[in-house]
Amino acid sequence: MESNDDASTEFEHHDLLSGLVRMHVLHHAAQEEIYGAWMIEELAGHGYRLSPGTLYPMLRRMVADGYLTVRSERDGRTVRKYYSATDRGREGLAQARERVQIFTREEPEHG
Repeated sequence: MESNDDASTEFEHHDLLSGLVRMHVLHHAAQEEIYGAWMIEELAGHGYRLSPGTLYPMLRRMVADGYLTVRSERDGRTVRKYYSATDRGREGLAQARERVQIFTREEPEHG
Protein backbone atom coordinates (compact mmCIF):
# COMPACT_ATOMS: atom_id res chain seq x y z
CA MET A 1 0.00 0.00 0.00
CA GLU A 2 1.44 3.37 -0.90
CA SER A 3 1.44 6.31 1.42
CA ASN A 4 -0.27 9.58 0.54
CA ASP A 5 3.20 11.15 0.35
CA ASP A 6 4.21 8.70 -2.40
CA ALA A 7 1.02 9.38 -4.36
CA SER A 8 1.35 13.15 -4.05
CA THR A 9 5.04 13.02 -5.01
CA GLU A 10 4.25 10.99 -8.12
CA PHE A 11 1.45 13.39 -9.09
CA GLU A 12 3.74 16.35 -8.40
CA HIS A 13 6.31 15.09 -10.92
CA HIS A 14 3.79 13.94 -13.55
CA ASP A 15 4.82 16.55 -16.13
CA LEU A 16 8.48 15.67 -15.74
CA LEU A 17 7.92 11.91 -16.00
CA SER A 18 5.47 12.07 -18.90
CA GLY A 19 8.35 12.48 -21.35
CA LEU A 20 9.88 9.26 -20.07
CA VAL A 21 6.52 7.51 -20.46
CA ARG A 22 6.29 8.68 -24.09
CA MET A 23 9.83 7.38 -24.69
CA HIS A 24 8.82 4.04 -23.22
CA VAL A 25 5.74 3.89 -25.47
CA LEU A 26 7.88 4.68 -28.53
CA HIS A 27 10.47 2.09 -27.51
CA HIS A 28 7.87 -0.69 -27.55
CA ALA A 29 5.94 0.63 -30.54
CA ALA A 30 9.20 0.64 -32.54
CA GLN A 31 9.68 -3.07 -31.75
CA GLU A 32 6.13 -4.29 -32.43
CA GLU A 33 2.52 -3.16 -32.41
CA ILE A 34 1.22 -2.27 -28.97
CA TYR A 35 -2.23 -1.63 -27.54
CA GLY A 36 -3.29 0.50 -24.60
CA ALA A 37 -4.17 -2.11 -21.97
CA TRP A 38 -0.88 -3.95 -22.56
CA MET A 39 1.05 -0.68 -22.38
CA ILE A 40 -0.59 0.21 -19.04
CA GLU A 41 0.54 -3.16 -17.63
CA GLU A 42 4.03 -2.79 -19.09
CA LEU A 43 4.44 0.69 -17.62
CA ALA A 44 3.15 -0.52 -14.24
CA GLY A 45 5.97 -3.06 -14.24
CA HIS A 46 8.37 -0.11 -14.36
CA GLY A 47 6.68 1.85 -11.59
CA TYR A 48 4.43 4.09 -13.70
CA ARG A 49 0.75 4.02 -12.72
CA LEU A 50 -1.25 5.36 -15.64
CA SER A 51 -5.00 5.20 -16.00
CA PRO A 52 -6.67 4.73 -19.38
CA GLY A 53 -7.80 8.36 -19.03
CA THR A 54 -4.14 9.39 -19.05
CA LEU A 55 -2.66 6.92 -21.54
CA TYR A 56 -5.24 7.05 -24.34
CA PRO A 57 -5.16 10.84 -24.79
CA MET A 58 -1.33 10.57 -24.80
CA LEU A 59 -1.50 7.92 -27.55
CA ARG A 60 -3.95 10.04 -29.57
CA ARG A 61 -1.63 13.03 -29.25
CA MET A 62 1.37 10.94 -30.35
CA VAL A 63 -0.62 9.86 -33.43
CA ALA A 64 -1.61 13.47 -34.16
CA ASP A 65 2.05 14.54 -33.78
CA GLY A 66 3.17 11.87 -36.25
CA TYR A 67 5.07 9.65 -33.80
CA LEU A 68 2.66 6.70 -33.98
CA THR A 69 0.25 5.20 -36.47
CA VAL A 70 -2.93 3.46 -35.34
CA ARG A 71 -5.08 0.73 -36.83
CA SER A 72 -8.25 -0.82 -35.48
CA GLU A 73 -9.06 -4.51 -35.39
CA ARG A 74 -12.49 -5.88 -34.55
CA ASP A 75 -12.89 -9.10 -32.57
CA GLY A 76 -16.63 -9.66 -32.16
CA ARG A 77 -17.97 -6.64 -30.32
CA THR A 78 -14.55 -5.46 -29.24
CA VAL A 79 -12.42 -3.09 -31.28
CA ARG A 80 -8.77 -2.89 -30.29
CA LYS A 81 -6.46 -0.14 -31.51
CA TYR A 82 -2.88 -1.12 -32.30
CA TYR A 83 -0.12 1.48 -32.38
CA SER A 84 3.21 1.39 -34.23
CA ALA A 85 6.07 3.86 -34.33
CA THR A 86 6.48 5.89 -37.50
CA ASP A 87 9.83 6.88 -38.97
CA ARG A 88 9.39 10.22 -37.18
CA GLY A 89 8.75 8.33 -33.94
CA ARG A 90 11.88 6.21 -34.37
CA GLU A 91 13.95 9.32 -35.12
CA GLY A 92 12.53 11.11 -32.08
CA LEU A 93 13.22 8.09 -29.88
CA ALA A 94 16.82 7.89 -31.08
CA GLN A 95 17.35 11.58 -30.38
CA ALA A 96 15.72 11.33 -26.94
CA ARG A 97 17.85 8.29 -26.02
CA GLU A 98 20.98 10.18 -27.01
CA ARG A 99 20.04 13.17 -24.87
CA VAL A 100 19.02 11.09 -21.85
CA GLN A 101 22.49 9.50 -21.81
CA ILE A 102 23.89 12.74 -20.41
CA PHE A 103 22.51 11.67 -17.03
CA THR A 104 24.50 8.45 -17.03
CA ARG A 105 27.75 9.95 -18.37
CA GLU A 106 28.16 12.93 -16.06
CA GLU A 107 29.13 12.92 -12.42
CA PRO A 108 26.32 14.04 -10.14
CA GLU A 109 26.54 17.64 -9.01
CA HIS A 110 26.84 18.26 -5.31
CA GLY A 111 25.15 21.31 -3.89
